[in-house]
Parts: sequence; C-alpha cells; structure tokens
Amino acid sequence: MMKKLTLLASAVALVFSCNALAKLPADQVARLGQDLTPVGAEKAGNAAGTIPEWTGGIQAAPAGYKPGDHHPNPFAEDKVLFTISKANLDQYRQFLSPGQIALFDLYPDTFKMNVYPTRRSASFPQYFYDATKRIAAEAELIQGGNGLKNAAIGIPFPIPSNGLEAIWNHIVRYRGVAASRNGGQAAPTAQGAYTIIGFDEQIMFKYSHPDATPEALQAENILFRFKQSVTTPARLAGTALLVHETMDQVATPRQAWTYNTGQRRVRRAPNVAYDAPGTASDGLRTTDDFDMFNGSPDRYNWELKGKQEMYIAYNDYKLHSKELKYADILMAGHINPEHVRYEKHRVWVVEATLKEGTRHVYGKRVFFIDEDSWQIHVADLYDNRGDLYRVAVAHGLNYYEVPTHWSTLEVYHDLNSRRYIAIGLDNEDRMYDFSVTLSDNDFTPASLRREGTR
Repeated sequence: MMKKLTLLASAVALVFSCNALAKLPADQVARLGQDLTPVGAEKAGNAAGTIPEWTGGIQAAPAGYKPGDHHPNPFAEDKVLFTISKANLDQYRQFLSPGQIALFDLYPDTFKMNVYPTRRSASFPQYFYDATKRIAAEAELIQGGNGLKNAAIGIPFPIPSNGLEAIWNHIVRYRGVAASRNGGQAAPTAQGAYTIIGFDEQIMFKYSHPDATPEALQAENILFRFKQSVTTPARLAGTALLVHETMDQVATPRQAWTYNTGQRRVRRAPNVAYDAPGTASDGLRTTDDFDMFNGSPDRYNWELKGKQEMYIAYNDYKLHSKELKYADILMAGHINPEHVRYEKHRVWVVEATLKEGTRHVYGKRVFFIDEDSWQIHVADLYDNRGDLYRVAVAHGLNYYEVPTHWSTLEVYHDLNSRRYIAIGLDNEDRMYDFSVTLSDNDFTPASLRREGTR
C-alpha cells in the first residue's frame, strides 16, 4: 500500500482534478528563481540537512573534458555514507518506493543501495530558464490533457496543479536540441546470460530549439523526431524505426514507420505506442515505458499525490564510466549494485490509473519525478489485478557540456520473470553527441530506408 505522502513547502495544498487547467498566476510565476529554482523545485535544502540547497547545479565541465568523451566524475572523492540492504531495510523503508522494496525482497542476498552525499547537480541553459518563466503563465493543456499549447522550450508547468501537468513536464523536459548515440541494450536471462543489441539513434527536439515559438510548434505539431536502427546482432541488423511525436496527440496521433530487412520496405506502424512491446525487448518493456514514459497520456487518469524524499540513482558517473565493461554491469537479476550511486532527493509523485473502457497491460503506474530536472527516476508498474508487475529505474547524471540532467541507463525489472532489460549501455561504445546537426530531412521515411540498407 502506498505510504502517506507529506506535501513540502512549495507543493500544492490540494490535489486538483485533471480538468483544473487554470493558468499559473503572476505571483506564483514570480517565485521562479526566488524561493523556487528556475524549473520550480524547492531551492532550500531539507530540515535534516540530508538534502542541500540548490545553488545552480554543475556550472562547467571538469578540466580536460572534451565533448564526445565519457564524462569524468565530478564527485569521485565522495564516499559511501551507508548501504541499504535487506537486513536494515526497515530503517529506510519510508524513503523507498514499493517497487524498490520489492527488489530487496526478490534478491535479498545480492541487491543493495550504496548511498552517497546528495549533490543537486542538475543544471540547464539560461535560455531554457528564461523560457520557463516566460511561458509559465500562458501554457495550457488542451484536448482534456492530451495536448499542449502556448509553450516552447521551457517547462510548461513548473508549479503543477495536477498529475497531467507534471507528466507533461517530464515529456518536454530539456535534453538539448539534438543528439545521436551508439549504444545498446541487454536483457539477461534469470541465470545472467545475455546478448547485446546495438543501436544507432538520432533525436531532434523541435520543442527545445532556441528559436522555437509556441505558434510555430502548434502549427507544425511536432515535439521531437526520433530514428533508431539496429546494428547488432546480424540477424536483427538493419531493422529501423522512425517516430514523429506530436504536441496535440488528438489532432494528430504519433506517426511511426518501421523498416524490416526481410521485406525491404518501409511500413507505417500505428501500433508503435502504448503497451506494444518495445524494440527487441524480449517482452520486458512496453513502447510507452521508453524514457520512463512517452506518448499520449489519454488512457489514464492522472493524480498528483504530492512530494516525498526518496533514494534514487543520481550522479551515476561511475556506472557511466568507459572503464567498465558490460560484463562488469550486467548480472543475474539486476545490474551490479557496486557501480550504482544513490542519493536522497525530493520527488513529485504522480499516480496514473487506467481509465474505464480502455486497455493496457499496466492497470496503475506510479511515477517518482526528480524535482530538479522533471526526469522520472523510478516508475512502479502494476498489472490489472493490482499487483506489482515491474519497476523501472533511470540512472541519471548531468551531461555538463549541454548542460542537462538525463539518464545514462534505464533498467526495467520484471518481477514475475526475475529478468530485466538495461537500455542505454554505452561504456564500450561512443558517447552521446549533443553537437550533431540534424534536420527534418534526416527523419523522413526515405531516410529510414537508407538507414536499413546502408
């Protein structure tokens, strides 16, 4: 059962229904950059001193860093404060989600959390902060919350009044303007055997471009364009996916295309959405699990439950290191906890329950969203009987060349099969390239065919 949540100083006093779509009043907008951070987090630390004040996050890359490198750990001197294990779990239960607790119960001898000092490292460009303050009083949800208008670049609802506003903050959060990466995923068996699935990926965030305007975005109705092609193993190489994600999912639903090497043709793929299995995922995640949640929110009722303090995987530079091999990370049941850094942060809690008359393999989803970045860090996923089914974990860090806080690895645990899928493995491959120049022509069905046949 979900533990009672305490609303903190800047949290809303009431939970509003999804129909409460009022604009943010001027006196609340004025708090951004004052007692709140530019994205709406509480600037102050907590009373216990275990969460420090936000003072701007990481402001510069470490000396010697070059874009394209794996990111040196700016907190390498930090020591483990304590370790949470099955033996002492009750001392820390109030700061964990039911899904996290389930991992201790499922793997009592091997799963643990090494907890480090909290570093509020999240930071973003000034133009993003400026845009957040500019649009905060004008941004609106439309189509019952299935679309967004009067918003560009910034966080549309830095002081959310309902769950839909909070989840849209995650959907449009800042992750740079464009990026490419060469990495992979693995889905170990219960015994720990795995095959690396390699990907080439490109993404262009139309919403985040410095020249983006609400009017232009609404006219084009595009949030981002995404393209992915499988590079390994040979039996899957050439399979490719293209997605055009829209701002108004009712006016124009997500557009998707796939290229299949056997058929050697591009096909529309309307089923690349909701609970369709993810690409080469062995059935261990849904399409809308990717990035912890993506796509239209229209199948759920969304409730903002409040805020709580929570241990989440943060500043995971050690896990991200090029010094590690995939074999150092991947093991039976869960990734190697020795390489994971946990910190205590404040998170927004959003509960999504499946609407009457709709279908999805998840009857309920509970999202724990970092207040400093609007990145979902943990998602507890329940089946239609109300039982915990999966738990997803995003291992975040600051990509300080952008800067942005984003995941370096996402891990989706299936509690029934005792398996997981890890997405974003790049220790043995090239890092994200945020300097890449991409255009709309790189995201056409014709470009997808070229990806599959090259």
